[in-house]
Amino acid sequence: NGKHYSINFPLRDGIDDESYQNIFMPIIDKVMEWYRPGAVVLQCGADSLSGDRLGYFNLSLKGHGRCVEFVKSFNLPLLVLGGGGYTIRNVARCWAYETSLLLGTDIGDKLPFNDYLEYYGPDYRLHIQPSNMENLNDVKYLEKVKIKLIDGLRNIEGAPGVEMGE
Repeated sequence: NGKHYSINFPLRDGIDDESYQNIFMPIIDKVMEWYRPGAVVLQCGADSLSGDRLGYFNLSLKGHGRCVEFVKSFNLPLLVLGGGGYTIRNVARCWAYETSLLLGTDIGDKLPFNDYLEYYGPDYRLHIQPSNMENLNDVKYLEKVKIKLIDGLRNIEGAPGVEMGE
């Protein structure tokens, strides 16, 4: 039936970098501790970026990228996939930036001249600025759900061959 085989954090509109990282990092840390995976598949949907045509979150590329860097910091084999994102110029920005993070290569904010530069106006920059969208995810709500999800990991079967104890 799928119950207890996944974690879903219901987020309200407008979540920003700081709020997202304050839930992403502790939850992923506990998931990694609980499952002890030998490899990770990370889907990086760009629909959480500010300005997405269908998404209602307010993340910057740097905030989104910090989550990728956090998963990379576990030093496990990592397969990173794209997914989601309905403002194509921001999807391209996201994937270029996160590829640079994964490769440990710094890329500048100013976009070089290319055949598609007109799509990135008026600023012609890699990084996007979050909007003034209100973050409807208050600290109390995020903390409550985070604790519930971390506690719920106990209901999910842990890493094979790893004894689970209280």
